[in-house]
Amino acid sequence: MDERMRFVIRLKDGESMAGLCREFGISRKTGYKILDRYEECGLEGLTDRARRPHRYANSLPQQLESAIVAAKREKPNWGARKIRERLLRRLPHEVKVPACSTIHAILDRHGLVTRSKRSRTHAEGTPLSSGLTPNELWCTDYKGEFKLGNQRYCYPLTVTDHASRYLLLCEAMESNQEQFAFTAFERLFKERGLPQAIRSDNGVPFASPNGLFNLSRLSVWWLRLGISIERIKPGHPQQNGRHERMHLTLKKEATRPAGANILQQQAKFEVFQAEFNSERPHEALQMKCPAQVYTPSTKPYRGIAEPQYPFHDKTVIVTNCGRLCLYRKKINLSVCLAGQAVGIKEVDDGIWLVSFMDYDLGYVDLEEKSLQPLDNPFGPKVLPMS
Repeated sequence: MDERMRFVIRLKDGESMAGLCREFGISRKTGYKILDRYEECGLEGLTDRARRPHRYANSLPQQLESAIVAAKREKPNWGARKIRERLLRRLPHEVKVPACSTIHAILDRHGLVTRSKRSRTHAEGTPLSSGLTPNELWCTDYKGEFKLGNQRYCYPLTVTDHASRYLLLCEAMESNQEQFAFTAFERLFKERGLPQAIRSDNGVPFASPNGLFNLSRLSVWWLRLGISIERIKPGHPQQNGRHERMHLTLKKEATRPAGANILQQQAKFEVFQAEFNSERPHEALQMKCPAQVYTPSTKPYRGIAEPQYPFHDKTVIVTNCGRLCLYRKKINLSVCLAGQAVGIKEVDDGIWLVSFMDYDLGYVDLEEKSLQPLDNPFGPKVLPMS
């Protein structure tokens, strides 16, 4: 404002417009605009003006916005679509009623919309079994990554039998991505057969923080094979204490120093695995070696069979994006179940029970197009659906 005031004062004192405009570095058009604002509004004309437009081309008349708010307060359970239809019936035809999205935005601005809370699935763990006999329970985890001699990281994937402490797998992996875990577990299942259950933590690839019940593609594959999944409670590694104790021994004897590359590190793991299973006595086994206690599983790996749902109304394949397509409606289920067959059964008008294998996942409301999950059905001692 000070610059404009000095400009006007000197202009009123008789100085030329062209000379002042050159001195102040402005065009004569701007100079005349400043003078006109001063002569029209006085000193107030020299203040900074808001750049906000005086009117908006698409703004709603206040009366129409008030009518929308009044209709919502009169019918608090109605949504934007029904309110728009009500306005179309009541207002004159020449009044242009806004779109549903505009009405919803107005209601939201006035605090008349209840926003749905984001569903956040937090890992809580599952019930844990005792695993008293070989192959009743296997435990798996990635021992913390470490650098090899070539400065690349190694991610050791390990699997032990809970009852016998037998080290079933100790694989030097270049990544903890699930496709590598699939290959390792498939090889292990072919060699040792299948366990009744597998216990892990809640990290990837064993679990997914965003999946339904924290399921991952790997854990879904285990379920398809008839293997129950167990997860320890977050922050409680003692629930997988036997496996963690083996990791401590593994770290001392097979990673210090680390191998020069992934192949040399795998060779060190194989030497450790043979010694741990067949030479190293274990106090909890009355000084026996794990190999003296462990026996291979009697349940061979033969791939997976398609699930059958004889007591359901329909069998539906989950889409690649994790949705159920039911009566031309799309319901988000879980990406980890993409390509899987699930059973659905109508238990009430428009309410469908969704099941995977012998596990009930939740209820689908066709009108709301949403899934209401049940309590986590996974873990030991899960009975088949009646």
